[in-house]
Order: sequence, then structure tokens, then C-alpha cells
Amino acid sequence: MPELVANCPRCKANEMTFDLLAEIHTHTEYDWQRWYEAFCVCRRCLRSTIFVLAQNESVYDAWLRNNRLSQLTVAVNQVFNVKGHISLKDSVGERPPDHLPENINSAFKEGAACMAIGCNNAAATMFRLCIDLATRAMLPSSEVEGLNNRIRRNLGLRLPWLFDQGVLPESLRELSACIKDDGNDGAHEGSLSEEDSADILDFSYILLERIYTEPRRVEIASARRAARRSERSP
Repeated sequence: MPELVANCPRCKANEMTFDLLAEIHTHTEYDWQRWYEAFCVCRRCLRSTIFVLAQNESVYDAWLRNNRLSQLTVAVNQVFNVKGHISLKDSVGERPPDHLPENINSAFKEGAACMAIGCNNAAATMFRLCIDLATRAMLPSSEVEGLNNRIRRNLGLRLPWLFDQGVLPESLRELSACIKDDGNDGAHEGSLSEEDSADILDFSYILLERIYTEPRRVEIASARRAARRSERSP
């Protein structure tokens, strides 16, 4: 039976050995990195945990395509990195848009996890961070009339400037009303409701799709079209 070494979220033992009893393959990234959810039992407390595992080297790809993890003859940690475990945070209804930069993708997932457990202020803060990171990169680095340091620093002031300059689509301006110019949109007072955080989620999702997902999808489609044309050419 394969063995996995990890911290036990049930009894809090560090570097504890688990028996891996079953697994499912959830998805593949980078055309080789296989991700699994593995049902494991702690040898200390004898309670179960479902760990999220990510393949750590492409060299194992061929073997994993044709075998189950229960057939491993080496330690699971030799082939996989432990990325976490399934818990209440995974009852997330909103997945991030495709093709986000890693830091924005991580912030969005953290915000969605916070919403899933009812932490509205924390969720709104993370979604706001997504918008902040995305729009900060859209500002010109050179001096521009009307663009001062306060606007550069303050998301609530930066968004109207980007709309006024035509950098962001005007159709999103009304949705952006959820982002105030007070710095934290009420999160610093702990006063945000579920509706408030849901408004910020909606705006951040649509904005990130416009900035990252749609252009990347067009780029991928264009590349496929070019590949098809090149295959037909003599």
C-alpha cells in the first residue's frame, strides 16, 4: 500500500505517515502535470483526509497514464507534491476565469474560499486585490496629465481614470460602483455584507475576463487557425 507523508489536519501531527487507499484524477496542467484527490488514513489518529496531489516531474507521466496510484512501489511524495486537502473551503461556487496570472489567480481562489465559509470582508479584500493588481499594470509608466500619485495608489480613484481614458470598457463602469474610493470599501470596519462581497466578486470576475481571458482565447484561436492554414499549404 503506498505511503504518503504529510501534516495531518485531523490530529495536527506533523510529517505523519498516511496509507493511500484510493484516488481520482481531477485534471492535468501544462500537458503533463496530473492532479489527484487521494483518500488517505493517518496512522496516528486513524482518521481519513482527502489530499490534493500534483505530479512533480514530467518523467512520471507515461507511467501515471496507465497505472493507479495504489500501484506505486515508491513513496507517494517522490512522485507528487502535497498541495493541500479538501475541506469546507472547497465548497466554492465560483472558479476563477481562465488564463489569469498566477498571483491574481491565487488571490481570486482565496477570495472564493473566504466567501464559501461566510468571511465576506476577507473575500471582498481578496477580490479587490485582484482588481488592484490587474489595473495597476494598465497605467502608463510615464507622466500623464491628470494622473497623479494618489490615483496610482488608490483603486477607487484609478478605476474612474481608466474608464475616462477609454482603457477600460465603458460598459463596466456601472458595475465598478462597488469599488469605493475609501481604500477598503468598508472592510476595515468589518461592515461588508454578503451582497457587498458578491458585488465585488461579480465586477472582478467580468473585469478579469475582459483583461486576460478573452484576449488569450482569441490568441489561442488565431494560433489554431494559422496552424490549420499551414497544414494545408503545399
